Amino acid sequence: MRNERLRALLLERGESLDKLAEAVGVDPKTVERWITTGRIPYRKHRFDVASFFGVDESYIWPDALGRDEVAAVSHSEVVQVWPHRWAVGRDTWERFFSQAEREIGALVYSGMFMAEDLGVRRLFADRARAGVRIRLLLGDPDSRNVAERGEAEGIDEGMAAKVRNAIVLFGKLVAEPNVELRLHDTVLYNSIYRADDQLLVNTHIYGVMANNAPVFHLRKISGGAMASTYMESFERVWEGATPYEGPQR
Repeated sequence: MRNERLRALLLERGESLDKLAEAVGVDPKTVERWITTGRIPYRKHRFDVASFFGVDESYIWPDALGRDEVAAVSHSEVVQVWPHRWAVGRDTWERFFSQAEREIGALVYSGMFMAEDLGVRRLFADRARAGVRIRLLLGDPDSRNVAERGEAEGIDEGMAAKVRNAIVLFGKLVAEPNVELRLHDTVLYNSIYRADDQLLVNTHIYGVMANNAPVFHLRKISGGAMASTYMESFERVWEGATPYEGPQR
């Protein structure tokens, strides 16, 4: 069976068989066979091809890794675990975001611990001016899900108030290049923080404030499924969120 995804990537990116073959270190006829016969390359070549296009190898060859292999690779994506968000040092957050070269993202309801930190806001502004795309997803303070989260954490209307404060503080960044802010009304099962291919995932637990819930540090590895799952979730929320245009006058 032909590998239509690989063929489509070549066409979409305007690349040739020869250029891909040179980048991967194989003969052009080998690349042609990968497309026309659906032959699955060695793992090193799959990784090199995926890197060439900037996609995950599982997109090009979804059947390349068995269930056990995917589980093993996914396990390797876990870098570190903290029992509580408050246990993640500020220097860790700063180091996490400052190393981003392509993208910084945050999917939260308020993210007040960052919003009220002038150093973090300055870091985001600096990275944006350096060409890094900044995408911030905050909760819609008038949404039912924000209200229910406030009830679950025992702060009731305090959650919506925190979100409104965060919108004001983060909203000042929208004037910077490459910074986008959107409001969402989804159920937030986890807060997701992204720096390129790394994630800090703050789980949400009923009756427990996010600051007291665990945090997982994940690093995306080709063939793994954990980091990709959270990244895809971020994208789904982003697509359905409402762009923030600034305070209403």
